[in-house]
Amino acid sequence: MAQAGFVFFYPCLLAWCYVLAPAAAAWAADAAAGERKAGICVACHGAGGNSTNPTVPSLAAQPPLYIYYQLLQFREKRRNDAQMSPFATNLSDGDMRDIAAYYAAQSPQPAVQPSNPAKSAAGKRAADRHHCGSCHLPTYAGQNHIPRLAGQQYDYLLRQLRGFKAGIRPDIDGTMASAAQPLSDADIENLAHYLAGFK
Repeated sequence: MAQAGFVFFYPCLLAWCYVLAPAAAAWAADAAAGERKAGICVACHGAGGNSTNPTVPSLAAQPPLYIYYQLLQFREKRRNDAQMSPFATNLSDGDMRDIAAYYAAQSPQPAVQPSNPAKSAAGKRAADRHHCGSCHLPTYAGQNHIPRLAGQQYDYLLRQLRGFKAGIRPDIDGTMASAAQPLSDADIENLAHYLAGFK
């Protein structure tokens, strides 16, 4: 019986090693160099990573490991986007660590979000029911390879959650794809309202 448990646990352990191994390297990155390398990013992600485009995510205060892994996925073609994929193609691992360190150090600014108190309240109930704060933290600030959701663009959140549910949004470890399956479209809309307006 103990052997069977180990067989199940071992692949999970390897997966977490894959996810967390570069963490120390990301922390040792050069944020000043990252600012220079991220100069082109301002056009879409906004000054200091605070997006003003509803369909483009804010990067300010995202965990560095999260940004690093998203850039890695674009570079390795595990995620595809007309703007991001060409940009990431020529990034070295060091470039990605530097850019991640820069954005992680920026202060998030509140974006203009839709205001619907009833939907936000329903979104909080859905977040509590599905334990969203257990991975994204109760403050929704994110951690390790898990993104900050607090104050993120509403339209972006909506699209990503629908993508996870439909299985078209790549996921590093499958956690979000699995977590999105029980969500109704109303849940997704309510969650996006709640998280976009989260202070």
